[in-house]
Amino acid sequence: MDRTETIKILAVMKAAYPHAFKDMTKLDGEAMLSLWERMFRDESYTEVNAAVASLISTRTVGYSPTVGEVKEQIQKLKKHDVLDEGQAWALVSKACRNGSYGYREEFAKLPPEIQRAVGAPEQLKAWAAMDAETVESVVASNFRKTYRTQTERDKETAMLPSEVKQMLAGVTRGLLGE
Repeated sequence: MDRTETIKILAVMKAAYPHAFKDMTKLDGEAMLSLWERMFRDESYTEVNAAVASLISTRTVGYSPTVGEVKEQIQKLKKHDVLDEGQAWALVSKACRNGSYGYREEFAKLPPEIQRAVGAPEQLKAWAAMDAETVESVVASNFRKTYRTQTERDKETAMLPSEVKQMLAGVTRGLLGE
């Protein structure tokens, strides 16, 4: 989103929440504009506009949405197809049923976010060899927790500005010795 589009978004927010802008100085307005422009540089005007409109129409609190709230709303609007932890476990449980022999093929069928939570094809094989009651209680509980944590981390990472993502990628590469 560019500066002109950011001005349009802030104008909508000013119309919806006039009290939030009433004592704002020109310097404050410039700082806010610069911040919002930087924070939403990687998003399209359409996405930000949709998120702001949905927040304005559904929020019951009287203050304007923060950058984080708008970014979170963008993610909600984009990620309507993310599986919840129960749905994810159902796919893993099904994959475990054929995990003794076809664990690599079953792992390959899983969506990437579930693959990351499982870890490796060999994990399916190990779970397939375990007692079914243990798998459906202890393993399922641990998987759900891992998947929930991972999807929250993915959501938070997706909301970061690109320069922060690049910095984190550089730190990770440095830690891995790449």
